[in-house]
Amino acid sequence: MTKFRLAEKITVRRCLRVLAAVTAVLLALPSMAAAFFWIQFAGTPASWARSTGHDALWLGHAWVDGRRTEADVKALAVRLRGTGIRDVYVHAGPFDFDGGLPPAKYPNARDLLRWWRAELPDVRVSAWLGQKVNGGRLDLGDPAARQRVLDGARDVMAAGFDGVHYNFEPVTSGDADFLDLLDRTRPLVGDGLLSTSTPQIEPLPGLRPVSRAVIGHDKYWLRDYFGEVVARTDQVAIMTYDSYLPLGSLYGGYVVQQGEIALELVPEGKTLLLGAPAYHDHGFPWGDAAESVAAAAEGARLALTHRGRPRERFGLALYVDFAATDEDWAEYAGSWYRP
Repeated sequence: MTKFRLAEKITVRRCLRVLAAVTAVLLALPSMAAAFFWIQFAGTPASWARSTGHDALWLGHAWVDGRRTEADVKALAVRLRGTGIRDVYVHAGPFDFDGGLPPAKYPNARDLLRWWRAELPDVRVSAWLGQKVNGGRLDLGDPAARQRVLDGARDVMAAGFDGVHYNFEPVTSGDADFLDLLDRTRPLVGDGLLSTSTPQIEPLPGLRPVSRAVIGHDKYWLRDYFGEVVARTDQVAIMTYDSYLPLGSLYGGYVVQQGEIALELVPEGKTLLLGAPAYHDHGFPWGDAAESVAAAAEGARLALTHRGRPRERFGLALYVDFAATDEDWAEYAGSWYRP
């Protein structure tokens, strides 16, 4: 055997060893993460770890475009009176791609608010406003577009909403333009509620850049940026669903971990909500079986239990009214509101 062929053979062996090592690591990391989430979901929640009446519900566009009537409000009120729902976010957008929000998008808002306050005066109604960003649609980096967004927020407050709930996706962790938007929305809301949905917080170190490389945008926010958003709002709702985990026990453990991180980052005087998936079209085969309101509720209760003491401004946010089934509502009641 010539020296060249020997060297070539050694190089191939080294490459195979490196490839085997990399493969082993890639296989081991998901297994380690799964084991971590499974362990997080073990144990029994404390009896006091449950709803304190600070829960929320996302409502679809039909409530403001004329499709829903006073009778529908009365029917929903019957359901909500027996729950801890304190806030609802009514879809009054989306913003146009230039940031505009014509009032014609929410023509029935004043009627809705009148009917609502007659039935549920203690449940706040915020305008749920958002759009796809950072992908050739609404550019929050454009000052003129950002001003039009602010004009829209001002208009919905003038229409009588109790607050503004933003839902822009996907906002990159560290995005200064979104922070500026929150700063400038605050005076428009006044004594009303300024809230926003947020992506999940990076669950394990290094996972953010990996997921970003795979899906092309941020799925997770870093803790520091999450804290910056919290500082500018009254309430945050983490979208703790679409985790892509294959089992309910893993998803539940994931919610525990998200809750524990967020409880450290959100001050007591602000409201922290964990999203609960009251929908059944996840878009991946195992999603509907793995993610449920019951698993999210159990995860939230365990997060509180691990914390070791109650938290008043902490709850679940159910997504979304038009997809929620009787089973979803039963899971909310039995696993969170009155477990």
